[in-house]
Amino acid sequence: MRNRLRTLALAGVALLATAAPPPPGAAAAGGSRYPSAGGLSAVIRFTEYGIPHIVAKDYPDLGFGEGWAQAADQVCTLADGFVTVRGERSRYFGAAAAPDQSLSSAGSNLSSDLYFAGVRDAGTVEKLLRRPAPAGPSDQVRELMRGWAAGYDAWLRQHRVRDPACAGRPWVRPVTTLDVARRSYALAVLGGQGKAVDGITAARPPADSPAARPAPAAHGTTDAPDTTGLRAFFSQDGSDMGSNAVAFRGSTTANGRGLLLGNPHYPWAGGRRFWESQVTIPGELDASGASLLGSVTLSIGHNSRIAWSHTVATGVPMNLHQLTLDPSDPTVYLVGGVPERMTRRRVTVPVQGGSDVTRTQWWTRYGPVLTSLGPLRLPWTAATAYALNDPNAANLRAQDTALGFSRATGVDGVARSLRRTQGLPWTNTVAADAAGHTLYSQSQVLPRITDALARRCSTALGRTTYPATGLAVLDGSRAGCALGRDPDAVQPGVFGPSAMPTLKDAPCVENSNDSAWLTNADHPLTGYPRIFGPTATPRTLRTRGAIEDVSAMAAHGGLTVGDLQRRQFADRAPAGALAAADTARACAALPHGTATSSTGKAVDVTAACRVIRSWDRTMRAGSRGALLFDRFWRQLTDGVPPQRLWRVPFSAADPVATPNTLDTSEPGFGRALADAVGELRAAGIPLDAPLGDHQFVVRDGRRIPLGGGTERLGVWNKVEGVWDAARGGYTEVSTGSSFLQAVGFDGSGCPVARTLLTYAQSSDPNSPHHSDQTRLFSAGRMVRERFCERDILASPQLRVVRVAER
Repeated sequence: MRNRLRTLALAGVALLATAAPPPPGAAAAGGSRYPSAGGLSAVIRFTEYGIPHIVAKDYPDLGFGEGWAQAADQVCTLADGFVTVRGERSRYFGAAAAPDQSLSSAGSNLSSDLYFAGVRDAGTVEKLLRRPAPAGPSDQVRELMRGWAAGYDAWLRQHRVRDPACAGRPWVRPVTTLDVARRSYALAVLGGQGKAVDGITAARPPADSPAARPAPAAHGTTDAPDTTGLRAFFSQDGSDMGSNAVAFRGSTTANGRGLLLGNPHYPWAGGRRFWESQVTIPGELDASGASLLGSVTLSIGHNSRIAWSHTVATGVPMNLHQLTLDPSDPTVYLVGGVPERMTRRRVTVPVQGGSDVTRTQWWTRYGPVLTSLGPLRLPWTAATAYALNDPNAANLRAQDTALGFSRATGVDGVARSLRRTQGLPWTNTVAADAAGHTLYSQSQVLPRITDALARRCSTALGRTTYPATGLAVLDGSRAGCALGRDPDAVQPGVFGPSAMPTLKDAPCVENSNDSAWLTNADHPLTGYPRIFGPTATPRTLRTRGAIEDVSAMAAHGGLTVGDLQRRQFADRAPAGALAAADTARACAALPHGTATSSTGKAVDVTAACRVIRSWDRTMRAGSRGALLFDRFWRQLTDGVPPQRLWRVPFSAADPVATPNTLDTSEPGFGRALADAVGELRAAGIPLDAPLGDHQFVVRDGRRIPLGGGTERLGVWNKVEGVWDAARGGYTEVSTGSSFLQAVGFDGSGCPVARTLLTYAQSSDPNSPHHSDQTRLFSAGRMVRERFCERDILASPQLRVVRVAER
């Protein structure tokens, strides 16, 4: 049987290899360069952990195989997302229910539907699809989208859905190429319009809205903007998305070739899960990695010569324009003294068990009018309104950027793809190649707002928000405040690639969601506009710990893929390294061994002092004291502002080592300690319990203990648990380490790669690949990747499937 499977696999690949795609200039009838008269098809070889290796003769067939295989693993999650981008959540799930916010920040299904139905009715995505490349998608990406939709639909026709999340539900329906493109668009605007959905859909002119009444002076109003809340809104500290990535130059490695470790932090459930595959068109494309669900290209991954990953960038991919309104009509605004009427879009949404809801949205030359952005209130009055500029609303190029990475032969090819397509909406890129080169680039789509423009054109609100957060608020009434165009930019109003922070061939380049400034601490990147991110400001604990660790690794040299894997699961807690010893000493010095809780109760913390003193400063599953310190640190950082937490303040001259020395005289110190001890005792959790006993997920009825730690502790291997003391501690993961890859090269053409999809390939509890990789994650293990043909065919679990439309 094993020999027969290998024979089938080889025969299928040989058949596809003989059907090479036509040359790029050969267009087929009907506008497609890749005809599929016999129907679309692909060969899929599944290896351990359900990882598919998809082989196809051309791009539409490859898309078909991807769509088919993604549906097999994630049909319910995908179908839910397609309901979202069609604007039909209220119809199937009710208007008041909340979406999972994987495709926007909408707080209710109705708000989500009003936004996405507006995108649909305006034909926004259709217009972008009609743009020729590079301003619009290439022919290859269009064909991948067409094939993906056909593959998803074929799986639905050929199988009965068994996942209880959507089995038998009417909203699991076939999709179109346009649905696939709309999902890609939703991801593009996730950091712009997607963050402002509630504010866009709630905007009403003064005659129809309480916005006409004076807004109270309070936190978050335009009179007194809450810059602390807004800074958190734009940062990754509390976000459900972040990442780490590091690339090492050949001078630091054992064989002189590059190494890459990617550790993206993404939600463990919902529509922003990753899904792993290898994609091959013989003679054209051969790459392996992970895609965000519904994507037609690999988001992060490697081929035989290059490996890349992304981190969420600090650039603010939007700005506001403050509008001066015509005194006689609040839907008319002035630009250079000339009145312009807002565009009125009426949007109707069907609602389950009720009448259709119709609302009006208001659009300007800058973008939609909105009345809030996160914590920032933006009242629409008789004199003033605010419009959102999101340049990614004209960007359907990310899939081409990713496809260029998959076909690159080195970091120069990655850089060329970034320059040519300019499609990444909100991420940095980190890459390493087989020749030993490294690359970091913050090439993302950003409004072209220089510091000089901000100084000249900011409104009173913008003069507060721009320095503090990077969000510019420009005077929309002045024609001289237009964003202009860089000569190398693919679209107007954005920075061109030559303006992007970039560092090539440093011994190591690392990013953990801080700005580009300390990508390599020995080669700081400075001189960029504030919209790219802050410099000479405190770094997060995760960044500080990462810089310390990867710099030490680079200095030691002789690095291998095994070293990267050990780094991934070291689970060092930088907060513990900085503060645990001070905490234990101050705890032991408390009079009578007691501290006063937030309720005024005296709590005996003597045992806690000993536990914290002996804690190993890691968040490994077996670490004793990790849970106690974690709960204490949460209480402390919630109750004490950052500027009062440390005795030694931040210094831009020593940004990795400062601030430091915990200020244990702060009144919140004892209170946090007492509250943490009281909390664990009330839950019946021993103060020295191993972390994994109380940080776990339940899969298939069994607990899987997890190491890793939170953003606040600065742990590289991020795990943000959902605290439920009554059920034993952290009983689920909301977000954290997702698709891990440690990649090197040995000159053989077969990359040395270890990967791990922490939450596994399938969200269907009936699948054998629902939790298998989660158990590996628990054990600190990764999958030895099968990239080359001999390795795929040697898999003891090889399963070969030929999938076709008919």
